[in-house]
Amino acid sequence: MKMSKQFPLNALRVFEAAARLGSFTRAGEELGMTQTAVSYQIKLIEENVGEPLFLRRTRQIALTDVGQRLAPKVTEAFEMLQEAVALARGDAASALLISSTATFASQWLARHIGSFQLARPNIAVRLSANDAMIDFSKEAVDVAIRSGLGDWPGLVSHRLMKVEFSPMLSPALASTVGGVSEPRDLLKLRIIDPQDRWWPLWFNAAGVRDPDLDARVPTRLGAQSFEAGAAIAGQGVAILTPQFYADDVALGRLYQPFDLRGSEGHDYWLVYPHARRNVAKIRSFRDWILAEFKQDSGA
Repeated sequence: MKMSKQFPLNALRVFEAAARLGSFTRAGEELGMTQTAVSYQIKLIEENVGEPLFLRRTRQIALTDVGQRLAPKVTEAFEMLQEAVALARGDAASALLISSTATFASQWLARHIGSFQLARPNIAVRLSANDAMIDFSKEAVDVAIRSGLGDWPGLVSHRLMKVEFSPMLSPALASTVGGVSEPRDLLKLRIIDPQDRWWPLWFNAAGVRDPDLDARVPTRLGAQSFEAGAAIAGQGVAILTPQFYADDVALGRLYQPFDLRGSEGHDYWLVYPHARRNVAKIRSFRDWILAEFKQDSGA
């Protein structure tokens, strides 16, 4: 595979868009070009490389092995060029777009992000909080916080914390049934979201084999942080990640009646595309958040 010294940058830009979007038509829409013009630019870069970069099928394209090797390198190169131009212009601010689960955003990130902004005043933070798994190739997001096993193809993953769960409730609610001394006592109270998959896992680990959760009225609040608010208000028992609610426990608004914590083997991870691993703002955020969790763990 040979590359001439004067390869066409515009054709590389078109290739990057087509590879990222998986479509010549969508690449043309993004770049303001016709599909014919996109096809011509792709042909130019293929002639320059000396190998086909896409497999053309009816209404569908797919990267060849050569295209798959080239695409991430081209994306990374354009990211570095954009960053270099921004620095040359003397741009004072660079936006960092973070996607996070709602619970992590409200219970950890919102409480700590101020220290990142103080350390990096030239980076403007934008946060999108929802539980949908974003597609980096289609959405304008720099980094994401995800819960899972950390094995997402094409992404760099850094483990932040283990996701554990345990029942939590307000002390006042517990007193209405004479206290909670054994796991089965929880069934005397309203269970917040009894259809949550964490409940049967925890009850089974606690030795309660027949909690009959399906017979209870479902109450889905949409996010763990909302369930925690309901528990603090004495509306029931919620199954939560205790690490997020240490302040509420210290203030006497919540308590964890049993030391037993369950886990699905999932962790919280910081993730971002491998091709963008050297972007300065991503490196800055990565170094900051990993240091914060290292400090929290006392390591």
